[in-house]
Amino acid sequence: MIYTGGTIGMMKNQETGALEPFCFDDIYTHLPMLRLIDADVHIKELQPLIDSSNSNPAFWVRLASFIYENYDSYDGFVILHGTDTMSYTASALCFLLENLSKPVILTGSQLPLGVMRTDGRENILNSIEIAADYQNGQPMVPEVCLYFENSLYRGNRTYKDNAEHFNAFVSANYPKLAEVGVYIKYNTHYIRPASKEKLILHTQMDDNIAILKLYPGITEQAVRTVLNIPGLRAVIMETYGSGNAPTYPWFINLLQEAIQKGLIVTSVTQCKGGGSVEIGKYGTSVPLGQIGVIGGKDLTTEAAVSKLMYLLGQGLTNEEVKYWIPKPLRGEISE
Repeated sequence: MIYTGGTIGMMKNQETGALEPFCFDDIYTHLPMLRLIDADVHIKELQPLIDSSNSNPAFWVRLASFIYENYDSYDGFVILHGTDTMSYTASALCFLLENLSKPVILTGSQLPLGVMRTDGRENILNSIEIAADYQNGQPMVPEVCLYFENSLYRGNRTYKDNAEHFNAFVSANYPKLAEVGVYIKYNTHYIRPASKEKLILHTQMDDNIAILKLYPGITEQAVRTVLNIPGLRAVIMETYGSGNAPTYPWFINLLQEAIQKGLIVTSVTQCKGGGSVEIGKYGTSVPLGQIGVIGGKDLTTEAAVSKLMYLLGQGLTNEEVKYWIPKPLRGEISE
């Protein structure tokens, strides 16, 4: 179990009443039920600990490298992480760890571990039980997952949907991998099989990307400013519905000029509740396809961010990056 920081790792000081970082060396004292799980749990802290709001590509590479270095010593990994950017980290890890054949499960909590009603206890216990669950010598879930409130999701399909309720995460376009009740029910049909190839660690990510969220009344100056960020290599454009956008001549012309200069523009939908970009389905998206905007299908914004950073970091040509954006690499996008 790797603690990276976040709400889950806080305990209330009995003297001051203030929340302070929890010492995970005492995990069995605070979670005695952990002894009932058929697993030998080792606790590691990834120093320096961070608030997940400070998550970035350097942190993702450091975490992936830590897993890679310890990969042969453990059957599975549970990562305790702040909730705010957990989906981004889950998405990044799936790309950085190629040919994964062991469970990597991210979890956290909405309330600190040291609070009476914390959701952290169940999230930790269930994540460890799933990560340790092997049948006939094979892990039940050999991929990067996110566990929260009785549900196990493919990590690169999730996004944080709620800052108040315990069921904070949603996977709108892909079914749950497992549901936890009296029993753990695995949806094996939707779980990626363990790779038979040797694990490959990728450590290069290029963060020269930007997100352009469309909204009614967006100005020419606003679009121009984003598209002309120095060093920018790619833009994730959050479009309406199934990939629709304004058809104003200035808007299309700005995008076309940027694409002709080598900028990669990918369209993902603003609809968080589900759906997919289908350029050409409606007339307002036809011009985007004509000028070379790449449809991101049902990629979440979170997955699009890490996928683009990963692809741009691999030394690929622009045409190669464009080819792979709509293709599934780690189950992050539908066929």
